[in-house]
Amino acid sequence: MSRYALLILPAFNRVYGESSVRLTRSELEVFATVSDVEETRIGGVPYVTFEADEPDLALLSNLSSVYAIFGMEGDLLRPMEMRPLDRLSSDLITIQKYAGKTNEHFTKLLLNVTVLASDFPLDGHLSVFDPMCGRGTTLNQALMYGYDAYGIDVDGKDFDAYGGFLRTWLKNKRLKHTAETVPVRRERALVGRRLNVSFGLSKEAFKAGETQQVAVVNADTLRSREFFKPRSFDVIVTDAPYGVQHGSKGSTGLSRSPLDLIAKAVPVWAELLRPGGAIGIAWNTYGGSRDDLAAILTSNGLDVRAYPDFAHWVDQAIVRDIMVARKP
Repeated sequence: MSRYALLILPAFNRVYGESSVRLTRSELEVFATVSDVEETRIGGVPYVTFEADEPDLALLSNLSSVYAIFGMEGDLLRPMEMRPLDRLSSDLITIQKYAGKTNEHFTKLLLNVTVLASDFPLDGHLSVFDPMCGRGTTLNQALMYGYDAYGIDVDGKDFDAYGGFLRTWLKNKRLKHTAETVPVRRERALVGRRLNVSFGLSKEAFKAGETQQVAVVNADTLRSREFFKPRSFDVIVTDAPYGVQHGSKGSTGLSRSPLDLIAKAVPVWAELLRPGGAIGIAWNTYGGSRDDLAAILTSNGLDVRAYPDFAHWVDQAIVRDIMVARKP
């Protein structure tokens, strides 16, 4: 094993940045077999240093926090080649700005640790489902990795905003695609709307059927089973409502605790997950403890992973944490 120094992305917002070193150390432990992880200042700049095998560096290129990795050779740093999975322009993630948007670095961390808990490789062509997708930050990160992205959200304005954004982005990037929004009916009654998008990285790829798929439904997450088939998804990833400004939307109205909604939704979500798949949930710990959320997941036949500490302060009413569970 050799020793390396990881330089953290400088683009973190102030609040998230205060936790970035600790979160990076925790994410490292999930990604690869590393040892002797510590924070080190080199030239007055903070790095996370660690020991690892060089073949693991390709995987570590996808850490949510990584800006550059250097091999440590005495007092010198040797730049290592980065080989991230990202296949689309980064503005797919960064261009959207709106109140309540989840930090995109955190979204990538959540997706990473969920996939790594599953039986499926990070560099595979996976199907990702966000059952409370909002304006699509998780969906866009999945697309960056070359995955197919699926979502559902009850907010019609968010549904329209995401559909408009994705169409415009694909046109501006001149990516060959099809996109349509269609009503979904059951026994002639309108039960939701569905956005269907298919695109390729080139005209040749699109013509050859080498495409990525996006499907988003405007409906209640508790009705996800009506729109998607059982065992459709490799991973389910979601950042639950924090129950602070708007509450959590369920069949009985708004709740201050996200766990009220999650408890009703997990049985539905678990049906949609393939065996060997994993579910990752970020939530506000002021709305329920780790033990409470773990009990919900295990009672639905999911195995909770013993992951490192990802809890971090967001504001005076929100401490966000992550829990991941695998479906046997």
